[in-house]
Amino acid sequence: MANVRVRPGSATASKPNAPKLSAPQTVLAPLSAPPPTGMPAPEPGRFSDRDRIHKPGTGNTENYNPIEENPFQRSITAPLSTFSIDVDTASYSNTRRFIASGQVPPKDAVRIEELINYFPYRYPQPEGNRPFSVTTEVSQAPWNPKHQLVRIGLKGKQLQEVPPSNLVFLIDVSGSMGAPNKLPLVQRSLCLLTRQLTGRDRVTLVVYAGNAGLVLPPTPGDQKQKIMAAIEQLEAGGSTAGGQGIELAYKKAQESFIKGGNNRVILATDGDFNVGASSDAELVRLIEQKRDKGIFLTVLGFGTGNYKDSKMEQLADKGNGNYAYIDTYNEAKKVLGTDLRGTLFTIAKDVKIQVEFNPSKVQAYRLIGYENRALRDQDFNDDRKDAGEIGAGHTVTALYEVIPTGVEMDVKLPSIDDLKYQMPKGDSTATNSPELMQVKLRYKQPTDSTSQLISQPVLAQSTSIEATSLDMQFATSVAMFGLVLRDSEFKGKASIQDVLALAKRSQGDDPEGYRQEFVQLVEQYRSLATSKPATNDR
Repeated sequence: MANVRVRPGSATASKPNAPKLSAPQTVLAPLSAPPPTGMPAPEPGRFSDRDRIHKPGTGNTENYNPIEENPFQRSITAPLSTFSIDVDTASYSNTRRFIASGQVPPKDAVRIEELINYFPYRYPQPEGNRPFSVTTEVSQAPWNPKHQLVRIGLKGKQLQEVPPSNLVFLIDVSGSMGAPNKLPLVQRSLCLLTRQLTGRDRVTLVVYAGNAGLVLPPTPGDQKQKIMAAIEQLEAGGSTAGGQGIELAYKKAQESFIKGGNNRVILATDGDFNVGASSDAELVRLIEQKRDKGIFLTVLGFGTGNYKDSKMEQLADKGNGNYAYIDTYNEAKKVLGTDLRGTLFTIAKDVKIQVEFNPSKVQAYRLIGYENRALRDQDFNDDRKDAGEIGAGHTVTALYEVIPTGVEMDVKLPSIDDLKYQMPKGDSTATNSPELMQVKLRYKQPTDSTSQLISQPVLAQSTSIEATSLDMQFATSVAMFGLVLRDSEFKGKASIQDVLALAKRSQGDDPEGYRQEFVQLVEQYRSLATSKPATNDR
């Protein structure tokens, strides 16, 4: 059994073999009570000074992988761009957390594709047997009107009937999880998910601290009080045997495997593994060994100070899953309530995008974001290469910045000598083509090992950003915000004022209030940035 303490007098504590912790613990408020101080539950879609977690203090050991932004590539020498899709959203809520606590976020905490994909977009439902639709749109880039912006949007098919779920809650109850914005918020979040389950579903509860152990064996989802009571009884203390916990969680998920169902481990942690198989390489290999058995991984990040973003993102990517950061109860309602189907029920896996640019229309291009999802061009046709997943009803968006032919180049490109044996510039069968580029996608059905191909052209028909759809305008405003936050060398003339103007006029129908929250977030950042010097290099 795990070295995990539960509340005295609880049903679990009365069992002879109930695990204990020797370290002092924090007593938790009942989950039916209002959120404790520092963990408010504001109205859906609202963003305010109250909806925040405490500012990271001294001794901050948060960790982010460095991001080297994608450079512009010459289409004549590098016509192909290949990458894996990404449905993670952690960077947006983590960035919001920094701004809410009065801090400029570290540059490497800002992954622009995750900011863009935090928001749903109104792409059409797929037709026929395809698991997702493909939508494209071309406009001017507002930060550089000489350039064009190309949007590629995917929309996953809605499920008519939700398959049963075999869920293993893997909860970090180590000493680092004792803060109000960690384990107590984990408990409230997972109870929120539990309330949505049915008798067809199964929940197993595994925890880890100094050791890993089983707290709740597989339990029908309609026994909600039993599941929530087991979650509520947990308290934090001890070291962090994360690798051991993951091993046990996968073992229990395999034992309760539902054929044709949603088999998933849901890991809730601050990512601070320090006992057992704790290196990134060891944990990644462990996850990779398990994913081919049809058990996917969702990673939910919590807390500040010792938060290990880089490790959690990597685990989710390798585990055929998604990664979200939960900074408030309101965010928990979005991730485990509103977005539940799109995050838990995979309809297509190993989804790759490859774009071929027409050199007669495009001088150079760059992919905005997705730096850690880049693939080699030959990986596109290699079905052994792992890639991202799309969930039911989920939307995925990618943006390319394009420099058209005939436009004076205003960015620096690596220079190379003219090639001796290649076709001269302009001497191409594509010269008279109206196509800007060709978009190809490969994907697999959740249980298949062979990919299928979707391909469609994008015509060279650009318009002003004001004449595009509201979704295009809003996604552009979010991308521009990311460029400003990163102080990107590619931000051109982008400013916070431009971000606000574009975001405000493209809110449109916003039933959940996410776009209005974004406007408020940008306004808060503007006040923050004007009141203190930028210090987001860490």
